[in-house]
Amino acid sequence: MDKLKKIKERLRQKGLRRTLDTLVERYVFFHWELLWMERDLVTPVAPHTLKDHPPVQRVEITTRNADAFARHFGDRVETMRELAAEGHTGHMYLDEQGDAIAFIWASVRDYHDRHYYGCTFPVKPGEFFEFGGEMIRRYFGSRLSADAQVALWNTMHAKGCNKVVDVVETHNVPAMKLHLRMGYHEQGRVTHVYGLFGRWKFFRETRYQGSRLDVLRKERALRVVPTPEGAA
Repeated sequence: MDKLKKIKERLRQKGLRRTLDTLVERYVFFHWELLWMERDLVTPVAPHTLKDHPPVQRVEITTRNADAFARHFGDRVETMRELAAEGHTGHMYLDEQGDAIAFIWASVRDYHDRHYYGCTFPVKPGEFFEFGGEMIRRYFGSRLSADAQVALWNTMHAKGCNKVVDVVETHNVPAMKLHLRMGYHEQGRVTHVYGLFGRWKFFRETRYQGSRLDVLRKERALRVVPTPEGAA
């Protein structure tokens, strides 16, 4: 009965087509394309119009304070503790109640993502791999999405890094737009993740010329072009 209720709720929220697509991806087959992006750590971020947010406190994630994730990210507490124990650099943002409402991670060595994608992301000397950025819905569209990244860049720059690299899913349009807003550049390579029957994953890498984000870049440019005086 619980499974039936979950299916009905998913149908109500997403509709039949999206629900079927989700079920196929989970239990039959999926193919994700992860575009590699990069950025230096000193070029300022372009001005933006992201909204303000309630006060938050930035804290470095450790094995001792990972319980702060319990309220909003209850299924991630042990994952956060494991990542801290492995020596990765993590920032979490606490609300006035002391609960983590956002987090972001950095790795200066090859990062094996056993928690989600299942593949290894190579990291070159002088780079760091940014991963795991997430926040609760209340902070969507706020300055925190930009400020959290800049704070991590500054931290890693102080540790000797000169470049941030990460991947973005091609079906995650908001994330791709955020990368453009933050000044990332495409590396021209893609990590492909294939899932079969919810059990097996396969990986390969390909290269491409030009830009996969030109359409979004042009849309963004059209939105900021001022209307000429006297135009109807």
